[in-house]
Amino acid sequence: MSVYVYSITAAAHPRNLDGLTGVGPDPTALRTVSAGPLRAVVSDAPPELRPKRRDLIAHQAVQERLMADGTVLPLRFGLTAPDDDAVRAALEERRDEYLQRLTDLEGCAEYHLKAAIAEDVLLREILRESPEARQLNDDIKAGSSSPDLPLALGELVAQEVLARHHALASGIIEALRPHARQERISEPTGDDFLNASFLVDEAHRELFLTAEKGLISELGAEFDFRLHGPLPAYSFV
Repeated sequence: MSVYVYSITAAAHPRNLDGLTGVGPDPTALRTVSAGPLRAVVSDAPPELRPKRRDLIAHQAVQERLMADGTVLPLRFGLTAPDDDAVRAALEERRDEYLQRLTDLEGCAEYHLKAAIAEDVLLREILRESPEARQLNDDIKAGSSSPDLPLALGELVAQEVLARHHALASGIIEALRPHARQERISEPTGDDFLNASFLVDEAHRELFLTAEKGLISELGAEFDFRLHGPLPAYSFV
């Protein structure tokens, strides 16, 4: 039977998994596959695995329990292997890499930050600060019959929005970078201009959180900051 792989830990990790079960409609008990200084937490994999809410919760519960007791390499939802021997072989083959990552993540957690600003706020700012945009807007309001004006204004505003989004994201990252060990920047979606993960060690955690709160205060109520953490360090495994 194939196995579902949750996490990798060092052999010394206590791996207290009491009360937790695996993924799938008929979850089985969690167990450990050992290979030298490494351990993988696994369970039997269901025949068909779908990212249902109960399974995502079960997967995350394993990561959080392990994270509470020590360093863990959390694996993404859905990773399976043919059997325990295949898991053991992977641990042996990539032993040095996994041990190094465990060292790199020791005492750390991931914080995931998304940020957005309302489009109308940026539009008012652009019209206030860009003479060209303001003139085009005034001409349109005055009833100019040129069909090119709305298109020109739309293109100019789009360019300005992108530039300002980039500047805002860069400024936020620069402000938080001194308090993080690493960062991973992802493509924003929807109305967000920032989608970033930060690896923060315990010694810098309060400084990081204080810096993030300072940014909220500095930038104002027009900004929507969503910080999630501490989380298992998925983005840094």
